[in-house]
Amino acid sequence: MISAYTGTQIRAAEQPFLAAGMGDVLMQRASYGLANAVVHELQARSRRLYGASVAVLAGKGNNGGDGLFAASFLAARGMRTTAVLTAGTAHAGALAAFERAGGRVHLLTESNASQLAAHVAGADVVIDAILGTGARGGLRGAAAGLVSGLSDLRLSAGDPGIVVACDTPSGVDADTGEAHAPVLSADATVTFGAAKVGLLADPGADHAGRIHVVPIGIEDELPWPALRRFEPVDLARLLPQPGRRSHKYSRGVLGVVAGSADYPGAAVLACRGALAAGAGMVRYLGPPEVADLVRQSCPEVVCSTGSVAETHVQAWLVGSGMGPGDTEQLRRARDAVESGLPVIADAGALPALPAVLAPQVILTPHAGELAALLQRLASSPDSPDFDPAPSRTAVEASTLGAARHAAVLTEATVLLKGATTLVASPFQDFYSQADGTAWLATAGSGDVLAGIIGALLAQLGSDVGRFRDAGIDPDERWAAIAALGASLHGRAGAAASGSGPLTAGRIADAIPDVWYKVSLLSKPAGRKRNSHTHPLPWA
Repeated sequence: MISAYTGTQIRAAEQPFLAAGMGDVLMQRASYGLANAVVHELQARSRRLYGASVAVLAGKGNNGGDGLFAASFLAARGMRTTAVLTAGTAHAGALAAFERAGGRVHLLTESNASQLAAHVAGADVVIDAILGTGARGGLRGAAAGLVSGLSDLRLSAGDPGIVVACDTPSGVDADTGEAHAPVLSADATVTFGAAKVGLLADPGADHAGRIHVVPIGIEDELPWPALRRFEPVDLARLLPQPGRRSHKYSRGVLGVVAGSADYPGAAVLACRGALAAGAGMVRYLGPPEVADLVRQSCPEVVCSTGSVAETHVQAWLVGSGMGPGDTEQLRRARDAVESGLPVIADAGALPALPAVLAPQVILTPHAGELAALLQRLASSPDSPDFDPAPSRTAVEASTLGAARHAAVLTEATVLLKGATTLVASPFQDFYSQADGTAWLATAGSGDVLAGIIGALLAQLGSDVGRFRDAGIDPDERWAAIAALGASLHGRAGAAASGSGPLTAGRIADAIPDVWYKVSLLSKPAGRKRNSHTHPLPWA
């Protein structure tokens, strides 16, 4: 599991070392790791090391010092180094080491920003070390002009050099992921001690590129993470596997209230996602014409026009493919939420639910739907860190803040769909998953995601011990289940896509194979199968 922290948490963990006079040691570890990451990035592209040109954009603080020390290490490997001091000064010790190593220094001014941008644009590697994790707001003055000009030149270049950000791309808020233009988008970000929250939340993630974490010795001092991300080994541990004597009822029964005369396919895709993700049984409630389509596509689903109260399930999925005119379906959705069972509420159900819900209710809006939800709840008490009635643009500019705000207001678990999917619990536990492909942005993809999460709710909702054993607070398991579903959905989409277009149905088709491959990570190594037999899931 990847753990991410705010800049404040990192600085607090560093404090005992700084008080003990180990500040220079931490900087040397960080800068050495940065230099090694630059070498790795060059080698990964089969670029030369000896004679490569490296330009450092160095601010006046410790971030600039890290960049200058790293460049001095690279100079020792035969690279040609240049530094642009964006504040007219720099960390004294790092600058002295850089100059001893033969580096050339330029002082940035308003008058030479364009000239220096053109000079830096020709470098094989650009190290962005202007602003660190303690910075608030974006670049200003000549530094903003330099980065803006450099970004434009890189867009027009046929083969631009590699940009490596030091700790965080300058202008990206390490705590929230908000990006204050101009930001020089990095191919890789080398971050110290631990990943920063802002690198795992949009729009900061748009600018971070690959993330390299360099241990510097403070890791044992870090507190509970501000945000986490599941990796494949976590899925192997947490995804359910049936026991030898399992039956369809013990494996989880999911009730689905989805689809309408206008969008019947949403119900089909939600059911397909749920079946593919291991639900023992799926029961569908909805209009007869939609139920007929579900039966034709998914004959395993038990269809009915009955009520929520008379339908026995372990969890509910509501809302996919429903509109404001679907009064009977919306009534069923509200009944499902009021049942007290775990519920995933998608799309059309969001405007019809009560303002205050519960942690076992998982809301799955995209940015536009979340903006509409927050506007509806604008009469609720304001949060000090987020606009109480934002536009879609505002949500996209501060995805973590928006998800956090919605979870606080609704007391529900909120999954904000996007290139990076964020999950916020009302207890303020956060997950970030980015396992998919841009091809997942296709009609019906969210319906399949709802089905996956619904199936996991039915199977895992009561399995408190599984989460406790994995170091997850059982009260926070709803957020963990949502993040598991997002990761499985993303990985299935990437597998089905193969770097090309895909349809939502193919995402569902890919789930069992992805599940199987992930589950192998929990099996002991070294066991061989008989090549003349079909491999069994537990073999």
